[in-house]
Amino acid sequence: MKNNVGIFVDAVNVTMNGGFGLRYDILRRFACRDGRTPSRMNVYLGYDQERANNDESYHAKTQRFSEVLRDFEYKVIEKPMQYYEDHETGEVITKSTVAMDMAVDMMTQGRQLDNVVLLTNDGSYVSVIRALQRQGARVELVGFDDVPTELRKESDLYISGYLIPGILPIESPYAWGEVGSRVRGVCYDFSHSDGYGFLRYLVKLNENLWITDSRFEASPYKTVFAHVSQFESDFDTSYLPSRHLIFEFDLIENDKGLVAEDIVLVSAP
Repeated sequence: MKNNVGIFVDAVNVTMNGGFGLRYDILRRFACRDGRTPSRMNVYLGYDQERANNDESYHAKTQRFSEVLRDFEYKVIEKPMQYYEDHETGEVITKSTVAMDMAVDMMTQGRQLDNVVLLTNDGSYVSVIRALQRQGARVELVGFDDVPTELRKESDLYISGYLIPGILPIESPYAWGEVGSRVRGVCYDFSHSDGYGFLRYLVKLNENLWITDSRFEASPYKTVFAHVSQFESDFDTSYLPSRHLIFEFDLIENDKGLVAEDIVLVSAP
């Protein structure tokens, strides 16, 4: 029996909220884990036609972006920006119908989907998620910065895009998870009296994302030791432990095993 998945991305919203440089090929691998079949892969792009007419660089970048996505078999849905003049102030207001169009497509196309992967931080999608779940679909939310709490709670799975290996560019000569590489994870355990804790990071994309305890062989996560001295100097460690703060750090091996060094906060709710 097929396990159909649909991907719906508000591209501008994601880019403006931490997802700049998103690798859409990695997103497809994430969405299609566990043998899922991509039935719909829609990327919605608010397009400023007026700016394109006057800015050749903007026009060229937009076209290249669309062409790359089509190589990965995404359907790029360009929605022209609409302009309104505020008669009181004379200010020109720019609006897009992306949110409405994406919501309608999710509802109509979602009837044939077993799973939906949604990329946005727009809280208005809470009602869309509930409606899809009533139809029997499982909804997974991928977000980066400023994702509303209610949106996270309504989804069947919420994962920060920062934690998905390779989905965002990261400066490192080593592949994610190798000794010497730089990865992102959360500090799920921390002892203030002892001055150390443990960071957890994802190393594999599979059906076992729910097995967060890295002591189990089936878990796609690994754990690394983190000493308080390795956190950036202006970070207040009293917030630890936290499953919402996202850190970037180096994986270093010493005589005590694998440790995290140069730990930097990259995202907070």
